[in-house]
Amino acid sequence: MATIELKDVRKVYGTNIEAIKGVSLDIKDGEMIVLVGPSGCGKSTLLRMVAGLESITSGDVTIAGRRVNNLEPSERDIAMVFQNYALYPHMTVRQNLAYGLKNRNTPKDEIDRRITEAARALEIEQFLERKPRQLSGGQRQRVAMGRAIVRKPAAFLFDEPLSNLDAKLRVQMRVEIRRLQRSLETTSIYVTHDQMEAMTLADRLVVLNAGRIEQVGTPIELYEKPATTFVATFIGSPSMNLMPLAGKKGTGVNWPANVATIGIRPEDLVIADTVAGSGFRANVQVMAVELVGAESYVHGVTEDGSAIVFRVPGRSVIAIGETLSLTAAADRFHLFDAEGRRVDT
Repeated sequence: MATIELKDVRKVYGTNIEAIKGVSLDIKDGEMIVLVGPSGCGKSTLLRMVAGLESITSGDVTIAGRRVNNLEPSERDIAMVFQNYALYPHMTVRQNLAYGLKNRNTPKDEIDRRITEAARALEIEQFLERKPRQLSGGQRQRVAMGRAIVRKPAAFLFDEPLSNLDAKLRVQMRVEIRRLQRSLETTSIYVTHDQMEAMTLADRLVVLNAGRIEQVGTPIELYEKPATTFVATFIGSPSMNLMPLAGKKGTGVNWPANVATIGIRPEDLVIADTVAGSGFRANVQVMAVELVGAESYVHGVTEDGSAIVFRVPGRSVIAIGETLSLTAAADRFHLFDAEGRRVDT
């Protein structure tokens, strides 16, 4: 196991294309860090810089107290799991698992012991003599994880490993990855664009935007206290509702003078007829109703043209085109200034 430190890390392509803009981050021993953000934000580039697959323009990457900027990937004591599995098609599962260990001249009995342990943990014992083409996508991903586990590296690096799997299997595999990471206590960096995956896997989330860190914290910290409007809308599904403060005055709330935007989570809005609210009211015309099982998400538009989403029980009868009055308590609002930064009261 190991700590990983990034100090003012930058990546510039060509003469002026800055993909990573001075990222600093301390990752604790045994911690699961998830890098999340939209496509093109720099998360995979940052991971590849830690792995040694991308050069570092400036700054330092340290693994277990050792500066690794100029070390080859094989010298960094890390194991990487890719989205495309990267298995050798002509080898059996057992041979795939053993390959890296053989290259390191690991004794045969030790190789066999590690393969047995990893196969048992991943429940792939019955597949050891099969080749990758005889396995499902989920089974192949387990083998790819097994190949990382047998190495017993200082750190695991995951580059969107579940993106090729169907929705049901992604849920199953992310639970499996979290269970394994906790049991192995191996420092891990996990990259995903899926904020639900990020929320369920992370000890701490790192939200990236255009090559910079927007916020670092536990999933609940980022959900309850987003530092910017970007984080507010990226973390949480459906996204937080954001509305300009203009036109919202006179609701009985003394908003701070520097507030430009107010935000409210869909679950904090209620139909005014059902609960007496205070602090905010709006008439909303219903545009669409999204049934997701035990609950529904209602999409609408306010009188000033702001789009808004709120949550109701799944059996609620709401008609497209009807107008509802919504309310929310003032203490459930998130406040942001004109630059999109959080304003705390």
